Amino acid sequence: MIIDRHISLEILRPFAAGLGLLVLVYMGFSAARQLSLAAAGQMDMVTAFKLIGLSTVITLEILLPSAFFFSILSAIGRLYRDSEMSAFYAAGVSRARILEAVLKLALVIALITGIISTLGRPWAYRTSYALESQAEAQFDLKRMAAGEFLNMGNSDYTFIAKDLDLERGLHHGVFLQKDHDEQARTEIIVAESAAMPTLNPGKGFQASFYNGYHYLLDNDKRRDVTVKFGELVVRLPDEEAREKYRRKAETTANLADSTEPKDVAEYQWRITTPVATLLLALIAVPLARTAPRESRFRTFTGAVLAYIVLFSLVSILRTLMEQGRLDAFPGLWSAYAVQAAVLVLLVRPPRWWRR
Repeated sequence: MIIDRHISLEILRPFAAGLGLLVLVYMGFSAARQLSLAAAGQMDMVTAFKLIGLSTVITLEILLPSAFFFSILSAIGRLYRDSEMSAFYAAGVSRARILEAVLKLALVIALITGIISTLGRPWAYRTSYALESQAEAQFDLKRMAAGEFLNMGNSDYTFIAKDLDLERGLHHGVFLQKDHDEQARTEIIVAESAAMPTLNPGKGFQASFYNGYHYLLDNDKRRDVTVKFGELVVRLPDEEAREKYRRKAETTANLADSTEPKDVAEYQWRITTPVATLLLALIAVPLARTAPRESRFRTFTGAVLAYIVLFSLVSILRTLMEQGRLDAFPGLWSAYAVQAAVLVLLVRPPRWWRR
């Protein structure tokens, strides 16, 4: 227990400082973007700060294992340089015992990372998409009142309004137009007012028009259709928003039942994040070995290269899975098999590697 407590404290000190620094840097980067949008009137300050917090939750699944990996490098490397590790070995403490102490702490960090990846990340995406949609809808309401032609909902519909009642969310004196090239028709709606509801991710975007006329003009000049209405609902597709929502904001349980390549890749990414955290932590222990008074630069450089290669391998395999070029098995598990093999080689190196 003394060994576990001592090594854990040595790791947790730089881990807390490093994670805090990474979070602050990321929040500063995110704040620069969100607050600039707020300053431009595209959202209010409260929404901007909420989005900053949610994006930070999303990125914790990367920041946690990264900060933990480099904290182990720093802590174990310092123990080697200060000859504390030599004292451990002289007292009969084996390298396996040191690895066990790191493993116990790594299991806790991996569990936290797994909870964030499987539960926190999709929740944060769902909430941030809803906030962004509300902010975009409010911003579009204001823009639509400027008497300018606008494209609605990433669709082919063109909209213009004379006036806006922001409290009720109603436009007055509205005009909507869309060309249907396949049917050789042009659709036009002229109405006294229209309600433009908030776009909800995963659901269709629709607009309600009141007291007006719906025209279907035949471009071949054969037959035009005119309909007078009291209320007319027009559904506007937003496939991009639905796809974005389905992949990142969908629950992990629902993704587990999907056979779509992108869903499978997203699902495996979530459930294997704890595995990546654990393997990176264990790999950092042998990578941190240094002789007393030896320069830290060589060890740190090798560790950074190993970190970049391992994460790049996971990223490449995930892309191949999304493209349908790599099956669900081995999928991302092959990357972690490589990490496990690297760990075995580092823990039990060949005889000619030893000094």
